[in-house]
Amino acid sequence: MQPDSVLEQLIILSHEVGREDRQLAILGEGNTSGLCDDGTFWVKASGSRLGDITAQGFSRVRLAAVMELMQRDHLEDAEVGPALMATLVDPAHRRPSVETFLHALCLHEAGAKWVAHTHAVSVNQVLCSQLGAEPFRTHLFPDGIVVCGRYPAVVPYIDPGFQLALAVRDELRRYQSVHGVAPKLLLMVNHGLVALGQTAQEALNITLMADKWAKILVGTYALGGPNFLPDTQAARIDSRPDEHYRRSRLLDAAAHV
Repeated sequence: MQPDSVLEQLIILSHEVGREDRQLAILGEGNTSGLCDDGTFWVKASGSRLGDITAQGFSRVRLAAVMELMQRDHLEDAEVGPALMATLVDPAHRRPSVETFLHALCLHEAGAKWVAHTHAVSVNQVLCSQLGAEPFRTHLFPDGIVVCGRYPAVVPYIDPGFQLALAVRDELRRYQSVHGVAPKLLLMVNHGLVALGQTAQEALNITLMADKWAKILVGTYALGGPNFLPDTQAARIDSRPDEHYRRSRLLDAAAHV
């Protein structure tokens, strides 16, 4: 997809996840990205607001340049800003979000084309609890599996930025080694969620379904605890041909985002 088309869809996706009534991200929280065919990607610039972001709120960076930075073991805080500025396609663009490293990994390591990172109140009610991400490791209802995948990827709390990206890289590689596929949903304890989509619509779908999943989880704990699906049933739902068809139809809806 050409850069202008990616940016157009990315603005719409950002507005959708940044809607105040959805409580997925407020103020300068969260960030989004979209991959272009030329090896670059658009990512939210630092300090932009998703809910009312415009084209000027995004920066276009070279994926290979960001991945080259990821070959390092460490970046000092003072080095991050200049390093990210050096990855820009256009030096006039604003400084990319500090989570640009995370987005590059999701695009490069996990094969996503669209990424939405939010701090949903509902999801963080769980991730910031004593239970952390554990309640998300077992499903409650079929659509959670269909949209968010059989298992989420999970990382513990790590200071956002370069060090967090290193942990995400390790988890993405572990996940794909164990499950043979890339995750659709990444949960970061005490932080938020990341939706990894093949389309802008899929990234939005995953985010909205994770929000619903979290709300149901919290409600079940108020009524005696979750009644998780047996593993055999979850596996059955994940492999059913009709559910695969529904997944494909949900991706096709991307043209409307």
